[in-house]
Amino acid sequence: MEEQDVQKQEGAGQQADIAGADGVEQHEFNNLQDENSESVSKDIEFLLDIPVEISVHLGSTKMLIKELLQLGQGSVVELDKLAGEPMEIYANNRLIARGEVVVVNEKFGVRLTDIISPSERLTQLK
Repeated sequence: MEEQDVQKQEGAGQQADIAGADGVEQHEFNNLQDENSESVSKDIEFLLDIPVEISVHLGSTKMLIKELLQLGQGSVVELDKLAGEPMEIYANNRLIARGEVVVVNEKFGVRLTDIISPSERLTQLK
């Protein structure tokens, strides 16, 4: 029995040498920086082909069906936004920016004036 106790103590002494003075084993980690940058660029390339629906919200209004049926060519529908007020730009029905209407080559466009911050976008998700 004493012989087994001595062997256990010797084995414990060898483990303590490997683990260090505090009993915690040290482990070296490989540098993943180079591998990680390659995988990030591959992930981004994978996302580049995903379609995103972009829409611009000019404003809205409520009206009765009777009023809607009376609309004709040349009718003006008053919206809840003022002239010159920023338009909202949505990506997949999520507000991402605000901007102003511009005309480019006889087509309407939107010049971005304010990008929604990541923290504001996260708040919208909740």
